[in-house]
Amino acid sequence: MSNVTVITGASGGIGEEIAYCAAKAGRKLVLVARSADKMKAVADKITALGAPTPEIVALDLGDPTSGEALASALKEKNLKVFELVNNAGYGLTGPIEKLDRADQVGMVDLNMRALTDLTLRFLPEIIENKGGVMNVASTAAFQPGPNMAIYYASKAYVLSFSEAIWFELKGRARVTCLCPGPVPTGFAARANKGGSLRLMKLSMTSAEFVASKGWDRFQRGQRVVVPGVLNEITTMFAPLTPKALLLWIASRLSR
Repeated sequence: MSNVTVITGASGGIGEEIAYCAAKAGRKLVLVARSADKMKAVADKITALGAPTPEIVALDLGDPTSGEALASALKEKNLKVFELVNNAGYGLTGPIEKLDRADQVGMVDLNMRALTDLTLRFLPEIIENKGGVMNVASTAAFQPGPNMAIYYASKAYVLSFSEAIWFELKGRARVTCLCPGPVPTGFAARANKGGSLRLMKLSMTSAEFVASKGWDRFQRGQRVVVPGVLNEITTMFAPLTPKALLLWIASRLSR
């Protein structure tokens, strides 16, 4: 059986850039996202680098049956998971009572349930191969976020979950939680229905930089990675900031 690195949300943004980092490191890749066409474009670029052509699995990971479908696809191709990058996720901005309920529950399904399911599902293979799990959270994980309440809460879960299993799996598998700040990808357009977000104007890091630093630190087994000096400072001081002020700042940036 061949060992593979599985990357979710690999059709663009940070997931796409992580795929390029992994390909350059010689990994055989499995790309997972909803859009087969977009993943095909990413796979073609990777092949052009001289790396092995990635496998493509088009799935909506928000579907509760997707984990079993992915496992079946890998088994059929005789592939075992060496590394898992849980990058798929989305956010929504707006007053919680005005946002669509199904869309908000969908964030819970994708950002938390799917990430947990895939981690638990493939962990035996990852431990057996002394591989690793990288979960992509956000600097949003370090404080609550009015106007993006569920997104911030979901990323806090990812951070907490990742740090706990990092401790449990020490010496058996690497676990890294990547916490980028604002990155110029398609995230804001989806979160704000095609519009921009104030917090995106503070963007100091590209998807390429985030992926490069995240991949490098993942290989070293670093517990938490916050790319960018400004982001490191804000996450350091968030727990020390009066909660009322923190909530006000977060609510303003999420407009």
